[in-house]
Amino acid sequence: MNISIETKEKDHLTTVDISGEIDAYTAPKLRESLFRLAEKRESVIIINLSGVTYMDSTGLGVFVGVFKNIRSNNGQLRLLGLSSRLMRLFEITGLSTIMDISSKIEGEVK
Repeated sequence: MNISIETKEKDHLTTVDISGEIDAYTAPKLRESLFRLAEKRESVIIINLSGVTYMDSTGLGVFVGVFKNIRSNNGQLRLLGLSSRLMRLFEITGLSTIMDISSKIEGEVK
């Protein structure tokens, strides 16, 4: 079980490419990386999840916390590249109705 987190920052825009598994073992590393970014005022964070092969409820908890933190700092969070399995997880929990989520990857992430 491993996770890779690659971050690119430019002004208020940050792109994060995540690959691997997000579970109880890897979530603390992900939380630490994302919360640091979410604390910046008025930042826009775009997270590419196309390389994520598995995510459990611990991972969902990380994204909920990051989402709340970004919103409290007047920022924006976008999740891109979700597999059908990940998209279903966000839909079942109702998070897909409050978060900006897409299965498509746009040019700005590359």
